Amino acid sequence: MKIHFVGIGGVGMSALAQLHAMSGDTVTGSDRLISKGYTDLALWTYLKNLGISLFAQDGSGIDEKTELVALSSAIEDDNPEIKKAKQLGIQIMHRSELLAKHVATHKTVAVSGTSGKSTTTAMVYDILAFAGLSPSVITGAAILSLQKEQGVFGNVYKGESDILVIEADESDGSIVKYHPYLGLCLNLRKDHKEINILQDYFHTFISHCKHAIVNGEEPNLTTISGKAKTFGLTGGDFHPTAIKADGFGSDFTIQGQEFRLHLPGLHNVANAVAAVAAAVEMGVDLETCAKALNKFTGIARRFASVGSYNKIEVIDDFAHNPHKLGATIEAAHLRGQRVLAFYQPHAFTSIKMLAADFVDSFAKHIGPNDHLWLTEVYYPGGTVPQGVSCQTVYEGLKARGVNVSYDSCRERQLADIAACAQPGDVILVLGARDPTLTDFARKILAALKEPAATADCAHCLLGNCCMAYKK
Repeated sequence: MKIHFVGIGGVGMSALAQLHAMSGDTVTGSDRLISKGYTDLALWTYLKNLGISLFAQDGSGIDEKTELVALSSAIEDDNPEIKKAKQLGIQIMHRSELLAKHVATHKTVAVSGTSGKSTTTAMVYDILAFAGLSPSVITGAAILSLQKEQGVFGNVYKGESDILVIEADESDGSIVKYHPYLGLCLNLRKDHKEINILQDYFHTFISHCKHAIVNGEEPNLTTISGKAKTFGLTGGDFHPTAIKADGFGSDFTIQGQEFRLHLPGLHNVANAVAAVAAAVEMGVDLETCAKALNKFTGIARRFASVGSYNKIEVIDDFAHNPHKLGATIEAAHLRGQRVLAFYQPHAFTSIKMLAADFVDSFAKHIGPNDHLWLTEVYYPGGTVPQGVSCQTVYEGLKARGVNVSYDSCRERQLADIAACAQPGDVILVLGARDPTLTDFARKILAALKEPAATADCAHCLLGNCCMAYKK
């Protein structure tokens, strides 16, 4: 069939687009970044090499031969692509509905939770692949082992068996559409929706699973776990003992089997225990799990070291909600003497709903010798809510006595971040969605080596910071 993906740059959308291209379908796609003239992303090159045709998001990629238009929750009803599809009478399907079709036709392991899904999905995939089970995977971040060993982009792979590992997203409620063989619930914190709404989603999801494994130490999951098996850091059917954590990873034991994980932070130990529990449920022994996790290299933009200069390390990380940000900063404290953190919020709805939670998380984890730089919300296009700004978080943190700076243009913060850094520091670049954040982390590393004059908004990579508020 010929299928068109609206917003193909989204990591979940690009994964499905690749899978359908790998399966022989004719695939086209559009994205706002292409419309804005940002045409040199590595993702675009990879998609084109798969035979996928890319277009600006203006309806030009849809024609009479298009049989299906897939979209994500980020696409508004008045989008030119949607109008064109309706005009031509083409079926429109949400990304989650398309993914649910793949879930239904495979022996699927679905990894859910408000934090840690991508990492745990990658761990489960790597263990099952190491065990020779040849699974497929659809996830929200590039798996580094797939990039290195298979030469693919990394957020999707088509294996030879009927086993599929997916990341099940709860942000838009689409998690309730999946009926997997095994469901894994990592945690449940306020994110995108209020707790009671998320609990309803997860309760429905668990009821759809043939087998389920739930974090038994997560208060918000205890009322919905039912007869599911449990994992945790201190108890449950699967839990670690003798944990020894450092800035580069952790050693621990599960049921007598020793493990070494080369990712820092207790949150990653919890992710690993969850992955092991899922793998054992799928028939893999603990020794094989341990060997696979010892080789696990992680996923893109999760505590990824961009480089070091003068004993100052720059780390790029996808953390974007209060829970993830706190865990990442905590892990960075194991690595460096001080933490210098830069954070760019990924969505206006996130700031509107979680401003107080962001303040609480940063106030708890940014130490008295640390510093935090905040910039304005990432703006790829669309509606900008009136009165929603990251300045709310900044003002809340200033009132709490946190060392924090704010500028609506991140380019103007480069020189300050570099000038503040001292040997032994870790610089964190934190945020989601924006494909230029890794480039920004590299620019910070370059500024450490060759301090430059402060830039202004004319140098913004997408012109999407304070310029968005002048429209």
